[in-house]
Amino acid sequence: MLGVAGAPLLAAETRPPNILLLFPDQWRPDWGGWNGKLDVRTPHVDGLRKRGMEFTHATVPSPLCAPSRACLASGQRYGSCGVENNGQDYPAKLTTFYQMLQGAGYRTMACGKIDLHKKTLDWGTDGKRMTREWGFTDAIDNAGKRDAPRSVQLAGRPTDPYMAMLQERGLMQAHIDDFSHREEYKDTFATPLPDGAYCDNWIGQNGLDLLRRSPKGKPWFLQVNFTGPHGPMDITAAMEKRVRSRRYPQPYGNTQFEPAVHEAIRQNYTAMCENLDLWVGRYLDELKKRKELENTVVIFSSDHGEMLGDHNRWGKSLPYQPSVGVPMVVAGPGIVGGIRSSALVSVHDLAATSLDYAGVEKPAEMNSRSLRPVLEGKRKRHRDFLRSGLNQWRMAWDGEHKLVTGFDPAVRGQAKPVAAAAPLLFDHNEDPNESTNVYAKRPEVAKRLQEMLES
Repeated sequence: MLGVAGAPLLAAETRPPNILLLFPDQWRPDWGGWNGKLDVRTPHVDGLRKRGMEFTHATVPSPLCAPSRACLASGQRYGSCGVENNGQDYPAKLTTFYQMLQGAGYRTMACGKIDLHKKTLDWGTDGKRMTREWGFTDAIDNAGKRDAPRSVQLAGRPTDPYMAMLQERGLMQAHIDDFSHREEYKDTFATPLPDGAYCDNWIGQNGLDLLRRSPKGKPWFLQVNFTGPHGPMDITAAMEKRVRSRRYPQPYGNTQFEPAVHEAIRQNYTAMCENLDLWVGRYLDELKKRKELENTVVIFSSDHGEMLGDHNRWGKSLPYQPSVGVPMVVAGPGIVGGIRSSALVSVHDLAATSLDYAGVEKPAEMNSRSLRPVLEGKRKRHRDFLRSGLNQWRMAWDGEHKLVTGFDPAVRGQAKPVAAAAPLLFDHNEDPNESTNVYAKRPEVAKRLQEMLES
């Protein structure tokens, strides 16, 4: 175990690696350069894939912002993370892996939508309201896309650093007016904000500033929580120019909008993803300038996916793979490069993985499992199955079959009482779109997954 914070700086050859976690909000697993069927240009994430390992079956413990991020922070699965939905704050008594890293001598930093006090719409205009309690040495926490203008309207003043910045620049009311007239998905017109005031660009710069304040010679952890590509589909005029002529397939099983509307929505979603990829490149360039790239574990993933119109659904909160699945790429010292791993991994496994690289023993009660043996080529399997859940529904997936209980596809709204709904079983090999329930035809598979779910 490493020394406590304040211990002497370590020589480069004995210092544990830095950890950079790039963590967008609502990035579905198939939307990137890794999908050869889509015109989505993500050269910097693709570069990470060549240097490191891509996990094709990465899943979140819960497909909703607050519980997913609470599972990551605590290293616990859904049901044990202390946050059941977006109406709860992270419990103060529950230790975070950020605290453990800090106690081991790491400088711990974060910026963007940390989302560990989702219920309490007050971040402080400096963005530091709860960050030290969570275990961050230096941080700038801000509201999510919808919460930012809503919090101003409720309090009558900015309560987070992003809206405070917009107010200072005379742009706050224009942003509030824009969001008040913008439907979550259908409206794809450009934001009135200039590129420098666009939230993800502001967050990206904040993260670089945090990193530049970090002294060399001491290990650090930095988590950058972008607000995109979460809806609404707001993009800047410059971002719009890059995508408006692109062509995309229509969503699966959707009867809601005209084809041109769906295509525009997917163009905007792509623009947000590609803008974030540019920031991935900027962080890698910064690591090169600091001569730290070779000693930094770089992780790219997301808190949950995005339905993007599939099954006539939007957003997250659902057991379908576009909602519970996410991209995940890890590159760094000792990590095997150019590998597409089908190992079953959960986003909350990044907690134990970070602790492992820092030389910190994982608490026995932590459900998170370190990916390091897989990343270093010592093991191919990681978990026998993946679980996810939200409110009343639960999911178990072994990479081939997915069992879902307590979920009725015909019921809208994830808070409705459908616990008595008939179980669903999908065969991903035969039915990747999860449209045919084979539960009655494969009782032995359903029984096995049910036993896993109850374990």
